[in-house]
Amino acid sequence: MELNLTEAFYDLAMSTGFVNLTIQQVIMLFISFILLYLAIVKKFEPLLLLPIAFGMLLTNIPNAGLMSAPQPGMDPLTGEESIAPGGLLYYLYQGVKLGIYPPLIFMGVGAMTDFGPLIANPKTLLLGAAAQFGIFLTFIGALLLGFSPQEAGSIGIIGGADGPTAIFLTSKLAPHLLPAIAIAAYSYMALVPIIQPPIMRALTTRKMRVVVMDQLRTVSQREKIIFPIAVTVVVSLLLPDATPLIGMLMLGNLFRESGVVGRLSDTAQNALMNIITIFLGVTVGATANAAAFLSPATLKIIALGLIAFCFGTASGVLLGNLMYILSGGKINPLIGSAGVSAVPMAARVSQVVGQKENPNNFLLMHAMGPNVAGVIGSAVAAGILLSLFG
Repeated sequence: MELNLTEAFYDLAMSTGFVNLTIQQVIMLFISFILLYLAIVKKFEPLLLLPIAFGMLLTNIPNAGLMSAPQPGMDPLTGEESIAPGGLLYYLYQGVKLGIYPPLIFMGVGAMTDFGPLIANPKTLLLGAAAQFGIFLTFIGALLLGFSPQEAGSIGIIGGADGPTAIFLTSKLAPHLLPAIAIAAYSYMALVPIIQPPIMRALTTRKMRVVVMDQLRTVSQREKIIFPIAVTVVVSLLLPDATPLIGMLMLGNLFRESGVVGRLSDTAQNALMNIITIFLGVTVGATANAAAFLSPATLKIIALGLIAFCFGTASGVLLGNLMYILSGGKINPLIGSAGVSAVPMAARVSQVVGQKENPNNFLLMHAMGPNVAGVIGSAVAAGILLSLFG
């Protein structure tokens, strides 16, 4: 009896996570602690960074098996073959793997987004398109560093500063890079107020930054209803691979603008959006196990992602400079930086930088035009890359 009890305690001790913890897993746990600190204390994109960090923590607990796939085995009672169920997060992750969660996030984003500033000033669509230049430049750079076209496309999309789009594309083209790309994408989205202002000031003169833009015209409800329908038809016919993202984005916006489905709009903006955000964040974080994340490729991805984001910001501002010249000084080029798809943070940065130069400057609504155009642009860029390499 004593021997059996001793063996039982020994088996229990050997099954604990403390005994089976590796150095790599300890490193990953510390990384998750850092991300939790950034989310909770520094408030860097906490709605997604917090669940991502906690998912990373869970997946690096030895023997927990939360991401374990179903395994064939033997039923101890009947002796027949059976399938041992997978871990909880394995099943929730199927929404990422099958491309379900990102389009649903886009539906919520659409329901929360006012496309009025873009409709009122269609020229700002060009700024949103220009800001996607960083995606394709980084794509070329990643190819030169030895990444495959599928991997390079997934890395380049970080430059769009759109987490759901990055996850959607990467899950299709290079799922093994998903942890690094997701964390890089959301980290740079959170760092928009730090990364963008120096680039904006370096590429503009004070004379440009103090420009006060004319008030936008009022957009009718009819225009706001027609816009999501027209964009869905045109973009989906041009790039069918972009339809899941564009279609759900515009469906959410139609919920908002139609005025006849208030309950659906409220659900898309709040309950559904929050549920999907939890599932998406935790399961993406749970893919960041030590074996997948701790590699030289991860450092390259993080560096390339920063380059993509910086060039996306710079290209938007540079086109803003051109529009400033062509308009005779009526367009403030600072709004070009909002062409990246970090809604509405990038637009707020344009407002803050502009108001520091001129306290009477109110650029927020003008910057929302290129900002929401960037959401469309990043989805279109993802569609192009998916059609080429998917």
